[in-house]
Amino acid sequence: MTNLVPIGRALISVSDKTGLLDLARALAARGVELISTGGTSGMLRTAGLAVRDVSDVTGFPEMMDGRVKTLHPNVHGALLALRDDDEHLLAMAAHGIEPIDLLIVNLYPFEETVAKGADHATCIENIDIGGPAMIRAASKNHRFVTVLTDPADYQPLLDQLAAHDGATTLAFRQKMALTAYSRTAAYDAAVSGWLAGEIGETAPRYRSFAGKIAQTLRYGENPHQSAAFYTDGSRREGVATAKQWQGKELSYNNINDTDAAFELVAEFAGDQPACAIIKHANPCGVATGATLAEAYARAYDCDRTSAFGGIVALNRPLDAATAERITEIFTEVVIAPGASDEARAIFAAKKNLRLLTTAGLPDAKSKGTAFKQVAGGFLVQDRDAGALRPSDLKVVTKRAPTDAEMADLLFAWKVAKHVKSNAIIYVKDGATVGVGAGQMSRIDSTRIAARKSQDMAEALGLPAPLTKGSVVASDAFFPFADGLIAAAEAGATAIIQPGGSMRDDEVIAAADAAGLAMVFTGMRHFRH
Repeated sequence: MTNLVPIGRALISVSDKTGLLDLARALAARGVELISTGGTSGMLRTAGLAVRDVSDVTGFPEMMDGRVKTLHPNVHGALLALRDDDEHLLAMAAHGIEPIDLLIVNLYPFEETVAKGADHATCIENIDIGGPAMIRAASKNHRFVTVLTDPADYQPLLDQLAAHDGATTLAFRQKMALTAYSRTAAYDAAVSGWLAGEIGETAPRYRSFAGKIAQTLRYGENPHQSAAFYTDGSRREGVATAKQWQGKELSYNNINDTDAAFELVAEFAGDQPACAIIKHANPCGVATGATLAEAYARAYDCDRTSAFGGIVALNRPLDAATAERITEIFTEVVIAPGASDEARAIFAAKKNLRLLTTAGLPDAKSKGTAFKQVAGGFLVQDRDAGALRPSDLKVVTKRAPTDAEMADLLFAWKVAKHVKSNAIIYVKDGATVGVGAGQMSRIDSTRIAARKSQDMAEALGLPAPLTKGSVVASDAFFPFADGLIAAAEAGATAIIQPGGSMRDDEVIAAADAAGLAMVFTGMRHFRH
């Protein structure tokens, strides 16, 4: 295969003009002929560069508000012609087609236009046609043509030209073709995803997802697994939009757990200060308080053992008092919607502690799309944005919850949504006091949560289990009364659960016999 290919002619057509003039000047200094379109051509000419309009190449003016300008054999033939094929060379000569060796194109800003909330017509006009067509043509012919779709690749191109006397290597052209095909695939995924949303199509015949590399990770969940982190362009506040102030590079598990923590604490966006502490994607403590420092302390007291080396998420900007408390133990990551200078100074002494800040909290009510790979395919669903109001609840026992119990029940329900199934959460006075997660039976989750609560009470020197006087949330219905009875034995006084079991009557009778108040939500929160 052809290795070194000199650059003699370049076609430039870009929406993002970052770094363009420096690149164009460097190409012109090497004697590269510049061809360009519309606004790009005007910019280059204003800068004093000799540039040939693409309309001179095609023999047609740009028309239809710029919709048609590069869709022409003189452009696509110049990109697709095989330079070692005599018939291709004869066809070029017969039709006056001059080869193009370098294509520099980035696309209309469709994703950015959608993210800004533009109307339908504006989004349609920002769907690029000629750009992807040229990119795909040049990429297909990467044996002879170099294609650039990202300003980040301008300097590497110039380095290639400097190292190889104005030519590029096959390895470089292959890498740029891969980037180009990936870019057009991501672009098409964005367009099809947007259109599906516009017409309300929840299950289109073909489904694609795309992302842009944000970070190559040291490894995945385990050291023998390679991994990378991609952003999806949605700009939803979270790990992908966060600024890291200090600490080592985030790992795969750090990112996964930090996302889980921030999504959970976002449930309390409009509430008083709240804190969530996460370990292995499950909460080991969630609490509210009069201050962030109090919320952190109460969350920590749910399970101090698991909190060591955990992830802390806050629903308010990190302050100095909270930072002082957090640094009393080893913590992997802290994420918050901002941080004071004093708090950052306190964290600076802990070089291995990562601090991430965002411009706000994730919108817990936005559905979005979640997907999960399975063998031979993937599952797609809406994010679990289900939320409850007190009016949605149905009291099914003789005793109704008190106001205090109802407040804790709603708190527990928010947490339950973020605990791996089967999930049981004990809450008292706006703080978790026991969490049972990921067990194969609901009774096991109930007992584990109660036992962890008892262990924590003993560690704190308290005479009674933390679950005494608490309420309980179950992410799905109790299939038998045994789990509810175990919760009552642990000291719970009220239960929130979806209901819907064949044995609901038996479970309700057990609750009445134990003097419990119980409410049904009619909604479950499985999280696998």
